[in-house]
Amino acid sequence: MSQLGIALHVCGLWILSSLDASGKLLVLAGVPVLMVAWFRYVGHVVLMGVFVLPKRGLGLFRTQSLSRQVQRSVLMIATTLLFFHVLSMVPLAEGTAMNFMAPLLVMGLAPWLLGERPGWHRWAGVLLGFVGMLVVIRPGGQLSTEGAIWGVVTASTFALFQISTRRVAADDPLTSNLYGGLFGALVLSALLPFFWKQLDLTVWQWLLLASTGLSGFVGHWLQITAYSKTSATLLAPFNYLQIVSATTLGWLIFGQLPDAATAAGMALICCAGLGVVLVEVWQQRLRQRLSA
Repeated sequence: MSQLGIALHVCGLWILSSLDASGKLLVLAGVPVLMVAWFRYVGHVVLMGVFVLPKRGLGLFRTQSLSRQVQRSVLMIATTLLFFHVLSMVPLAEGTAMNFMAPLLVMGLAPWLLGERPGWHRWAGVLLGFVGMLVVIRPGGQLSTEGAIWGVVTASTFALFQISTRRVAADDPLTSNLYGGLFGALVLSALLPFFWKQLDLTVWQWLLLASTGLSGFVGHWLQITAYSKTSATLLAPFNYLQIVSATTLGWLIFGQLPDAATAAGMALICCAGLGVVLVEVWQQRLRQRLSA
């Protein structure tokens, strides 16, 4: 089961990276960010209605806190829009790497927003990850100043989204997935008349736009399934393989590769997060042995 869960998780990461690449291609082709996000959320909700709701029924809407689900949904929409905007200015790999600062920011904010007391290893991870981010967004590097600023804003918003996700942990993950997609589709549909424009796209680009909902749905479904089969602590280190998928797709599709200094900064961010995860796993196993 563990091997299957890991395989599903990694496949989900690759599909979500392909969604990011699709969004970047479409925005560069002149599709407004809000339209890309609208297609992504509407497609997601339609697929949830076709494949999930008939099996789970209206009980899927049951939540411990509707207000917290709404807060999470707002942050989910904001993160999507901001990240697509960032990808219009920076390479896929660097944009993804900056987003990986989010878990480290969560650790830094945890004492105030979650009431948790992080250990020394978490603070060390936050510091190392911050140094890595400074290397990635350094003046004179590959990133524009505007792209770097928006990247930091996106990572901060993503961190708040992750915190909001933890605050609805009592709900079924599919319930949170449904509310996020449904609220996103409703809000963006209400705004649609204000940002809709006539698109002059090729058949391939229309198919790519329509596929965003499918790739988002399948990517998140694979992740949810992976977590149902394998422990979160075992899957956590594999999250950083998304840097590999983003770099590979960025090179294959856009011909973009990080320079040596940027790659070193990305590695620092990955090592910071991965190091914290490994220490957490070691501490958990140690507690289990002592209590046995």
